[in-house]
Amino acid sequence: MTAHDLGPRHLCRGILTHPLGLHCQVQPDHIATGRLLDGLLRAVEQGATFLDTADSYGCGHSERVIGRFLREYPDLPLRLSSKVGQVRGTAPHAFAGRHIHHQLEQSLENLYAEHLDLYVLDSFDFGRGDRYLGNAIDMMRTLRDLGSIKAIGMRGPHMDYAASPAQRKARAERFLYLFRLIKPDVVWTRFNAFTPAILLEGEDLFSFTARHGVGLVLAAPLAHGALTGRAGEGVSSSRPVLPDLTRPTPRLTERVAEGLHTLQQRFGDAPGTLTRLALRWCLQRGDHCVVVVGFSSEAQVQENYNCLGDALTGHELAAVDEVYARFRAALQEEPERHPAHEACEERRAG
Repeated sequence: MTAHDLGPRHLCRGILTHPLGLHCQVQPDHIATGRLLDGLLRAVEQGATFLDTADSYGCGHSERVIGRFLREYPDLPLRLSSKVGQVRGTAPHAFAGRHIHHQLEQSLENLYAEHLDLYVLDSFDFGRGDRYLGNAIDMMRTLRDLGSIKAIGMRGPHMDYAASPAQRKARAERFLYLFRLIKPDVVWTRFNAFTPAILLEGEDLFSFTARHGVGLVLAAPLAHGALTGRAGEGVSSSRPVLPDLTRPTPRLTERVAEGLHTLQQRFGDAPGTLTRLALRWCLQRGDHCVVVVGFSSEAQVQENYNCLGDALTGHELAAVDEVYARFRAALQEEPERHPAHEACEERRAG
């Protein structure tokens, strides 16, 4: 395995890319748009090649900003990923009839692109009784056969950070059912230190996808700034710490702060250290993984790419694992949790 290598990785057949990409989500205002454009330029200067977005981000605004960037720099060797399934429009369902095709055409126009490298089914909701599931599968495969998309993606089994074991089991079963039918090339999922463990046929997501020859795109590696001690930063729009929790208790906040301090004692407190640990912890999960990280400024992009340094050793990864495991344990002790709101979960962009 060469999971520590920051050279180009094969996400799946036909997609070779830098392992650290950008999660591009921005609200339609002038300041945020300018920051996204500046961040995109800085990222490609650092070697980024994978841009992840969705038609639902700002009602297509994020795609249009990327398209504006690509018109200015048409020769850049970028890999484009977008998603479908949250915008229904006037169709009876987001996956009904030719709606997927219509949304793809609009995304391509927005992105100023002739094809997408990855197109992700961004929901587990295929209508009552999965009535639109077969149509969605057929449409995606047709688009791939025609060359309009290179790879079919689907959502991973991630759910609310503080989900109960029963909820996680149900989510895993639903994912496995859809996975066997869709047969995706890539799985897109949120993943960071707070992500609860979900077993798939007795394996974690990384072993499972590697065994099936499926790539992984990991989003929200910094947990919206919670893992860097700068909550709300590192994303394209401000969010609270641990957005899946109604109100994180002072005790949870304190335990996270204690854990981050422990890591700084072990690895140093130089700028970017906590960012490096969180990103490396994800990047070294497997050589079939690509990590996409959000940002709200050009400076954050610079830090994300400059802080990576050498690969973490086995002992160093174990030390990070131990602290991150405490975060997950603390979440399970929270007295007040969200119920597992599927609809809310599917709207979140990672």
